[in-house]
Amino acid sequence: MNIDSYNFKTYIPIRFGDLNAYGVVNNDVFLSYFEIAHSGYWKQIVNWKSNTRGIIIGKAEVSYKKPVRFNDELYAYVKISKIENCSFTVEYILTIKTHGGEDICTTGKTVCIFYNYEKNRPERIPEIQRQKLIDFEALVC
Repeated sequence: MNIDSYNFKTYIPIRFGDLNAYGVVNNDVFLSYFEIAHSGYWKQIVNWKSNTRGIIIGKAEVSYKKPVRFNDELYAYVKISKIENCSFTVEYILTIKTHGGEDICTTGKTVCIFYNYEKNRPERIPEIQRQKLIDFEALVC
């Protein structure tokens, strides 16, 4: 995992309700953290403001490396690694801040589908937003 290849980083707040009985973040919460991270990316980089079109998750993968606790300072690195007509692949690295830097605690990947909520179906990613993703990530398509 090369964090240096990621151009977007955001803080992820850990809520008390995210914890299980052992005081660590419950496994199912990490998909919510991915959503917080890619939603921030989508708003900041793409500047998306539509109420009728958005993103749904078509596929998700999560790999747990080490537990996350309530007092940890958690960050998400996000990058788009692939863009297709109606979908794009997002890769994540979640890190915990340490005295010496950051430790990777979780990695993952989602396939996000651009979705038209009015028509209830996937739709081609608009060219302006597609180009913003390509430019930000310096992707060759």
